[in-house]
Amino acid sequence: MTSPEYPLDVHAIRQQFPLLGRKVHGEKTLVYLDSAATTPKPQAVIDAVNRHYSLGTANVHRAAHELSEEATEAYEGARRSVSQFINASSSNEIIFTRSATEAVNLVANAWGPANLKPGDEILVTEMEHHANIVPWQLLESRLGVSLKFIPMNDHGVLEMDAFQSLLTDRTRLVAATWISNALGTVNPIEDIVSIAREAGAATLVDATQALPHRPVDVTGLGADFIVFSGHKMYAPTGIGCLWGREQLLEEMPPWQGGGDMIETVSFEKTTYNRLPWKFEAGTPHIAGAIGLGAAVNWLTDLGMANIATQESMLLGELAGTLSAIERVTLVGDPEHRAAAISFMVEGMHPHDVGAMLDKHGIAVRTGHHCAQPTMQHFKVPATVRASLGVFNNQSDIEALDKALRRVIEVFG
Repeated sequence: MTSPEYPLDVHAIRQQFPLLGRKVHGEKTLVYLDSAATTPKPQAVIDAVNRHYSLGTANVHRAAHELSEEATEAYEGARRSVSQFINASSSNEIIFTRSATEAVNLVANAWGPANLKPGDEILVTEMEHHANIVPWQLLESRLGVSLKFIPMNDHGVLEMDAFQSLLTDRTRLVAATWISNALGTVNPIEDIVSIAREAGAATLVDATQALPHRPVDVTGLGADFIVFSGHKMYAPTGIGCLWGREQLLEEMPPWQGGGDMIETVSFEKTTYNRLPWKFEAGTPHIAGAIGLGAAVNWLTDLGMANIATQESMLLGELAGTLSAIERVTLVGDPEHRAAAISFMVEGMHPHDVGAMLDKHGIAVRTGHHCAQPTMQHFKVPATVRASLGVFNNQSDIEALDKALRRVIEVFG
């Protein structure tokens, strides 16, 4: 039965994840607290990918035989599922990529040169993942644009007054994360998009950490581009998405050339395919897209509002548990947090803490989380990060509490 405290039956959900049944280091029960890095896969996703490889292997868009038609329908059906999941205006706005990283690079390399010139400005936040920093730095060196950073305070919260003061008539793009992968901070993304739009700037939102944890309505948000990765939302690795406003995507030139992104090719001239295939050169990750479609259907069945409520309750328990452990300090203290918490143990390096927790069967992430500017802000080389998925429960938090106290007692 569904717990009276939580909107979802966590026990039933856990039964759908084969990974959670395995033992590590002999007989230690796995406690998986690393979903911000990548999520385990539910059986529905595994079955969808296995079905394609076992019974339906074929290329898409290229043949008249039954297998190809089935693969094409499954691939394009996944696109429609993703479109509905984020409330896009059209499935033409869904571009399959290898990852959120590739989606950012697609915008940087297709939209950037067509819309930016020397002296133009791009704003990103201090808490960005490297994938939403480095592509813009590359444009900075190529095009002579200027990259500026929206600061955060020591709570891990963006300074919105500073953001507004950084906006100028040369600001062409604001690229911001919805939820910090390192801190779990939930940014006021609706306000960021609205303020940027009023200033005449385009917006790109990194929704990688948002889509697995809360409802996302791209039409209502009003951004120009949104990127996300499949493997952080229970889908396979190697598949991601760019959502863009259809008019912008129509105006953008292709980034990569090859098969399927063309209409006609001759030695004199090539004409390009229509959306969304204009940006999907070569044979795509068909099984990955099918798995992504299965994942968003699985999430839809659970209900994103239910997931958000349940994970928020559990995250509060996790924060309280960690805060009660002597010598543990949380990194950042935002009022609005989702999915992930970073912390330090006094006198111990995060990598040592992570390795010792692993011996107890606790899987957490240690390192800079591909967010080195965030680490530099807090003057730490790395953190320990515990992150939640819809399958986590109170027993997982209790196991982390017990193991972390033991690690501090024995090795601290």
